[in-house]
Order: sequence, then C-alpha cells, then structure tokens
Amino acid sequence: MKKKLAIIGASYLQLPIVLKAKQMGVETHCFAWPEGAICKDFADFFYPISVLDKELILKKCEEINIDGITTIATDMAVPTICYVAEKMNLISNTYNSSIISTNKSEMRKAFEKGNCSIPKFIEVTNCIINLKGFKFPLIVKPIDRSGSRGVTKVHCEKDLSEAINYAINDSFSKKAIVEEYIEGDEVSVETISWKGQHTILTITDKVTTGPPHFVELAHHQPSNLQTDIQEKIKGETIKCLNALEINYGASHSEFKITPDGEVFVIEVGARMGGDFIGSHLVELSTGYDFLKGVIDVALNQFQQPFSKKSKYAGVYFLCKETEHLLPFFKQKNDFDFQKDIQNLELKNITNSNDRSGYLIYQDNKRIELL
Repeated sequence: MKKKLAIIGASYLQLPIVLKAKQMGVETHCFAWPEGAICKDFADFFYPISVLDKELILKKCEEINIDGITTIATDMAVPTICYVAEKMNLISNTYNSSIISTNKSEMRKAFEKGNCSIPKFIEVTNCIINLKGFKFPLIVKPIDRSGSRGVTKVHCEKDLSEAINYAINDSFSKKAIVEEYIEGDEVSVETISWKGQHTILTITDKVTTGPPHFVELAHHQPSNLQTDIQEKIKGETIKCLNALEINYGASHSEFKITPDGEVFVIEVGARMGGDFIGSHLVELSTGYDFLKGVIDVALNQFQQPFSKKSKYAGVYFLCKETEHLLPFFKQKNDFDFQKDIQNLELKNITNSNDRSGYLIYQDNKRIELL
C-alpha cells in the first residue's frame, strides 16, 4: 500500500517535493489556498484549506490517515505541520519549537539562552522605542515574514519610524524587531537532522541587492570562504539548531561574517531554503537528494546522507538590478541546468516576489556573472 504524505502549501515552491514524492511512489495530499496553487494539478489530492488552519487540516489528515506531513521553502506552514504531527504521533519537531523558529523575536531569545552569537536587538510594536546602547546602522524587519519582505536598513534615527511602520505593516502579528546591522559576507547553511543529530550538507554564498532591502540576486554552492571560517559557521549552526530544539528535517540557517572573522546568526528556518537552494542546488553541488531526505524524515524511513559528487551550482535572479544578465537568460549556455523568464518588464526589487526569472547553473567551476 502506498504511503500517504500531507504537503502543506501548493505554490511553485512546493512543486519539487510533490513531484519527488510521486516519483518515490508516495501518495500526495496538498493543502493550500486555491489561488496560485500550482500543485493542485500535480498532487494526487488537493484540499482548498488555508495553511494556517491547523485544526481543519488535522481533522482531514486524521480522516486520510496520513503517514507523514511536511513542506519546503515556507515558514508559514511550519507550525501547522508540527501541530498535526504532534497530535497524530508522526515525525516532526515539537509545536513549541515551531512557534519559536517562526518568530524572529522568540528565536533570538532562544539564541541568547543557547549562547549563540547574535546582533543586539529589541522587539517593537510601534515607533516609541528606547535605543540606548544601540549603534547605527540598524536593520528593521517583521518578526514573522521571510523573502526580505518588510526589511529596511536604517542609518539614522530620523528614518527609523518609517522603517518600523513598513515592517509592522508587513507583519502578520504587527510586530517588528530592530537590531544592529552586521557588516560582512552573508551565507546560509543547509542541514538535515534526525533524532537531534545534524548533518551539514553545504554552505551557500549569497549575493544581495544590499541596502535598504537586501533581496537575494544570486546563490552559489559550495562556499568560497576560508576553511577555518566555514568550520566556525558549522559550529554555530549546531548550537543554533539545538537552541531552537530542531531535531528533525531540513533547516536553513543564515549567518553574517564580519571582516575580522566574527560569525553572527541572523535567523534559522526549520525547513528547506527557498530560492531553489534546497530543492535544486544542494543535489546539483553535492549529489545528495535533499528532497528525498525531507520526505524520508517525514515518513520515518530516513537514512544518513552521503555526498556522491562535488560540483559548483548556483542560481541568478532576473530583475532591473541584473538586467545586464538578460543575454545569459536568453541564450544557450554550457552551464545551464534550468532557467525561465516570467516577465520582461523588469522591476527594481524590494522583495523576492519582484523578481522576473531565474537561471540555475551547474559546472566544474563557479559561474561569476555579477
């Protein structure tokens, strides 16, 4: 009999895991809002239920008698997944862990308790705050969003109110955090965990628009950072995952590295990284089938990962800031793996939804186009 997997979310971001599960012979049950639910045409079953409606999803999953529940590339679905799994005695992190890992303020409090290196921060609900002891520039962001939504770098106090209002308006809970800006390179760490044992798959170098919104323009694997810095990042990653009680499944941890080699955690997602990092780049660069690993964790059939190959892989995103790369998006390149142009009316981007296309590459060397 086929195993039954509930997948929370049905946008293009979740399509890779739907297709992988079907390839594995797993029966797929997708839950999401109908609008933009691309997966409804690919999953075995689709239910037009909000990913936030954990009680209704639980009821349906109990009726179906699912064997596992998961998602990729979205924080929003994580609490629902952990809630349903906990109620049905399935494999997942605890519901409490999911609440902490999807709230940037609670996350930072857990990091403090876990002795993780974090920037100085404060949670805010309005523009009346005490900045004593803070040094500009600052970063302002919603406590519960991803994809660079609502994020602003602020250089002086007179611009702070506008940035706080921008973040609060983008927040589901109408809360934001203000933290000291860390100057330096930005990376992410892609990890899979089983029974509290963490396997670091790779470190991803990130290229962003920079201030004020820091939207990703490209990602590259493996990292070009020095070996000793990479080892320091790996050590901080383990501390952060333990602090958040992430014991199962994929995680995506973001760090800043200062010019003098200090490592600061920015945030951790208890799910596979978006922007094709988890769904495509990890396997292209390491040979490890990350999607299968995530499904195997959910279905309680996980086996320890191993790397089969070491290549370079990456992704570039199309927008006004990368308009000069348009010829590479249009022509055939030796390093092409997959690419798409969704819209030729290119925008100056303020969040990841403003991007107009992507180009995923794989090669024996890093492809530097920016």
